[in-house]
Amino acid sequence: MPTISMTFPGGRYHATPWGHHVNEGQIEWPPSPWRLLRALIATGYATQGWTEIPPIGRRLLESLADVLPQYEVPSASSAHSRHYMPMGKLDKNIEKTTLVFDTWANVGDGELKVRWDCDLDAEASELFTRLVESLGYVGRSESWVEASVTLDEERFDEQRTVRPHGTDYYPGPEYEQFHVMAATSPSAYEVWRQRRGEQALENLSLPDGKKKPTQSLLKKRTAALLPFPEDLIECLQKDTVWWKKQHNWSQPPGSQRVLYWRRTDALVVSKPALPRPSVARPVSAMLLAISTASRNKSALPSVIRTLPQAELFHRAIVGRVAKGNHVHCPELTGKDGDGEPLKGSHRHAHILPLDLDADGQLDHILIYASMGLGDAAQTAIRTMKRTYTKGGVGELQVSLVGRGDLESLRNLPEFLQPQIQRLLGPPDGCRSWISVTPFVAPRYVKRNGKNTLVGQVAAELASRKLPTASKIAILPPDAGLPFSSVPKLRHFKRTRQHGGTPPPSDSGFALRIELDAPIVGPLTLGYGSHFGLGLFSAVDE
Repeated sequence: MPTISMTFPGGRYHATPWGHHVNEGQIEWPPSPWRLLRALIATGYATQGWTEIPPIGRRLLESLADVLPQYEVPSASSAHSRHYMPMGKLDKNIEKTTLVFDTWANVGDGELKVRWDCDLDAEASELFTRLVESLGYVGRSESWVEASVTLDEERFDEQRTVRPHGTDYYPGPEYEQFHVMAATSPSAYEVWRQRRGEQALENLSLPDGKKKPTQSLLKKRTAALLPFPEDLIECLQKDTVWWKKQHNWSQPPGSQRVLYWRRTDALVVSKPALPRPSVARPVSAMLLAISTASRNKSALPSVIRTLPQAELFHRAIVGRVAKGNHVHCPELTGKDGDGEPLKGSHRHAHILPLDLDADGQLDHILIYASMGLGDAAQTAIRTMKRTYTKGGVGELQVSLVGRGDLESLRNLPEFLQPQIQRLLGPPDGCRSWISVTPFVAPRYVKRNGKNTLVGQVAAELASRKLPTASKIAILPPDAGLPFSSVPKLRHFKRTRQHGGTPPPSDSGFALRIELDAPIVGPLTLGYGSHFGLGLFSAVDE
């Protein structure tokens, strides 16, 4: 027996029962046999290249129309939303709207089965399978479905079965009757059409004998038969304008209202359930794109504002986590529950504004934390829609590009890849790194001892448990930074405006570092390294 199994990826089924207005908030549950047959026909035209229904399609549809299907329905509840739909008219310079209900059945990931008690030949079965697997939606277009033909011939679950009313079937007080639209059987329609056709032509008889009928009489006879389609398949293809407005039918010819039984709790009305909180999969990196409202790329912040831009963004996401309360989010704050700095190798979040298209303007923000970003941090970052900038065009729009690990950055579009490759280096690591943003020493730079500039870089590498450097070269102080359109590193903002102790010396250095072993980036060192300063780029070896 042909059986459809369908699920609703959106978790919702939208359809208004026959004879009801959408604003009555009624739901046709389960889908009527009439609706299912029309869905199969529409799918044939949309996906099978039909210009008319082929003979095998007619045979299939007539077989399905000849019997009333049974259903096995999942648990469902009804819900609705209300919105004001624009009418495209102005009333006192204000656009007129009309209140519209959108009612649906919440079915979640439940499975709906429909079974026709008939047999199909091999060709019809093959066509049935193709049509079912091509179904896009059933009901209103929001009711997306994933459907398949199942060969499971097991009995439906009695408690979940919806079956047509029969003279010998009275299931009990916990069941209720409801009516749906279904097609009449093809043979019944043929008999009915024959009788109605004869009635329509009763006063338009053809002349007796060899006398030819007039053209006027033939036209009247044709017009008299127009309201009665040739067969049931034609009835199923008529639209509302045809049967309702042109021929004054109260319902389509070839259709009938039939009674079904379902449990009274098959479609419950209940208090809306609060969304179940979901725990986000831990990730170590999230990438955001920033833009201006005008989409003017030249209005984006300059790369020299890497540090303040990172600070503003960091304050915003921490504020979203805290929501006015004490915040405990060590991956964002770098502090434990007692407010003490985390011990380790800088495993908490780095906020790195990036210029991935190399035009001198910041266009992305990378947030990565080797300790992982938890659910609260991810939610705060994901829901961030705007961030501020000083001296710019105002708010910047923020949108999530992706989340995962750092290696997933290598899957970004090709035009962003050159900067990504420099940021991360090759997959097997790189030994040579050169400054992209200035390195600011965290302590006073002395001529001798462990706090020389070289000594402080070595200490920074050790604190991150990175390989030691075989060579650390200081580039000329006024040299243009490699891979940057900013000519002088002195233009960079190098002191944090919010939080933290300022650097002992507001000086930045461009460095080239040769490591003893290759590493994979990003590499950041020194003061403000969690906010974009001291960022290095891999150098081709």
